[in-house]
Amino acid sequence: MGGVQFEEEDVTEEPTPEAPENPEGEEPIKQRKNGLYPGVSDELAANMQSGWADTELHDLEPVEQAPHTARRRAALSARFPGDRLVIPAGNLRTRSNDTDYGFRASTEYAYLTGDQTEDGVLVLEPEAGGGHTATLYLLPRSNRENGEFWLDGHGELWVGRRLSLTEAEKRLGLAAKDVRELADELRAATGPVRIVRGHDAALEAALTDKVTGERDEELRVFLSEQRLVKDEFEIGQLQAAVDSTARGFEDVVKVLDKAQATSERYIEGTFFLRARVEGNDVGYGSICAAGPHATTLHWVRNDGPVRSGDLLLLDAGVETTTLYTADVTRTLPVNGTYSPLQRKIYEAVYEAQEAGIAAVRPGAKYRDFHDAAQHVLATRLVEWGLVEGPVERVLELGLQRRWTLHGTGHMLGMDVHDCAVARTETYVDGTLEPGMCLTVEPGLYFQPDDLTVPEEYRGIGVRIEDDILVTEDGNRVLSAALPRTADDVEAWMARLTA
Repeated sequence: MGGVQFEEEDVTEEPTPEAPENPEGEEPIKQRKNGLYPGVSDELAANMQSGWADTELHDLEPVEQAPHTARRRAALSARFPGDRLVIPAGNLRTRSNDTDYGFRASTEYAYLTGDQTEDGVLVLEPEAGGGHTATLYLLPRSNRENGEFWLDGHGELWVGRRLSLTEAEKRLGLAAKDVRELADELRAATGPVRIVRGHDAALEAALTDKVTGERDEELRVFLSEQRLVKDEFEIGQLQAAVDSTARGFEDVVKVLDKAQATSERYIEGTFFLRARVEGNDVGYGSICAAGPHATTLHWVRNDGPVRSGDLLLLDAGVETTTLYTADVTRTLPVNGTYSPLQRKIYEAVYEAQEAGIAAVRPGAKYRDFHDAAQHVLATRLVEWGLVEGPVERVLELGLQRRWTLHGTGHMLGMDVHDCAVARTETYVDGTLEPGMCLTVEPGLYFQPDDLTVPEEYRGIGVRIEDDILVTEDGNRVLSAALPRTADDVEAWMARLTA
């Protein structure tokens, strides 16, 4: 990648009258030709200041989610009357030396604004008569007078054009100001302040004597719980994410022969292409676990072999351009056909998932779908002689967890594990409501070194995961386009590879 460099002729080697004396006889101090643009000639500096077209956009339409973000901010305002609320997008993070990780705005900020700009900050300023005035603090367009737009590594000629403050106001439906003024404004502010922590260390430092951890955590918890029930825009985005994910799974099936010739990385790269073409990115690190790697819950190294006769556990999700992610898992026979033992284990997991999905409905306890799935898996483990029954004893002692390992699902939305800091009483001990979206994903995992199971079980891992929307009268499987039964998976793979 490029860097700002200037040739030697941009400086003079001989001291000028203004240069400090050099009594020690060292090398002459290099004098810049131009004071405003160090290292740049006067002629080039003047040239770069002029001759640029006016590119201000005047016909911008508001983002699709603008009515929803306004409603979300109103709910936030009502919850914290009289408090100044600060919600940062976050900053770029260094990956290596002078390169940064790709930026992803904080979920709280994107949820409340529809914006995804690094360094952006939403501030809700309390009004005397109640309510709040919402202002978006953003970095304005690069200054062409002082050379920032082409000399600074984060100027627009380096990283691309950004919206002007006026354009941002039209696009997002919010008043916009220069974010470079915000820290001083916050230092001078009076009255109670809350900030969402962990995204902007500089702002937190500016507020260090005005905020408390307890009050800030209340803000973070509220914003997490606010996302438990999805609105119509969010449901549409989740369905779009799932639909793209299904196409990504089809892409993978079509190249399994190439993956066998290379590694799990071919699978990861294939799915990533779909995610980048149809969305923003993958919603989380793809798990492309072939053979015994399928028994490692979060196998994201994806550097192992893909062999005929093994299973491929593919857990992946496309994140939309509005930052909503799918989370789907299928366990596929690499050669297109399950062995008898693979099929037996797969069908037990499928039966457990069916029981879990059936338990997802409005008014049900959140834990019900987990309990239903675990009961099926414990029953099968007892039947297979892998654990001593009766089943209720196994469940009471949690003995099935040696092979089931994890919970059966989680909330889904802008984060793959959405609403993660919601209170226990409103989430895992709560009740399902229409508009909630969650995963149902039971699994069985027999570790390669597990001497408590017959040798033929060892190294087999199976998980089936789908994204489920709670509806007024039950549920809807958003990922129903992907086959789930063993027979349907085999037929689907045969059709795609014919």
